[in-house]
Amino acid sequence: MKHNPIYTICDNIRSLYNVGAIFRTSDAANIKKLYLCGITGYPRKNDPTWTQTAKIEKTALGANKTVMWQYIKNCKLKIKNLKSQGIKIYVLENTPGAKLYDRIKYKFPCALVLGHETKGVSNNIIKMADEVIKIPMYGTKTSLNVEAAYAVAVYEMIKQKK
Repeated sequence: MKHNPIYTICDNIRSLYNVGAIFRTSDAANIKKLYLCGITGYPRKNDPTWTQTAKIEKTALGANKTVMWQYIKNCKLKIKNLKSQGIKIYVLENTPGAKLYDRIKYKFPCALVLGHETKGVSNNIIKMADEVIKIPMYGTKTSLNVEAAYAVAVYEMIKQKK
């Protein structure tokens, strides 16, 4: 099965359960590759006893074995590399000037950057984006859980690709 031309970049996601859920959504969305950067935890291949692997697998439900992924310490270098290959970079972050996720005309191949659960995506990474997108919030909170926001955004991207 051909993968959707979408790369996902997790920059400094602290919760291993969120990482596992992102793996699961990445499998469901059939993305091309998942990059885990900075402090983002990652499973050790062939080591289910490592604490991070066990916590990630709890929510990934095996998707960490079906999704192509790689740990990269430096997120900025990975983004520079992807941009040099003509891959458009979309950052999911609720910032002034961000456009609504469902009002963007996505260009493929592309990468979607997700950030830290409370600090968000760093300004240095935001500056590298081709576009910053956001999900509207109608209640008192300013954001969704990072994995829930990822699911909303990546499925909009797939909808447009189809």
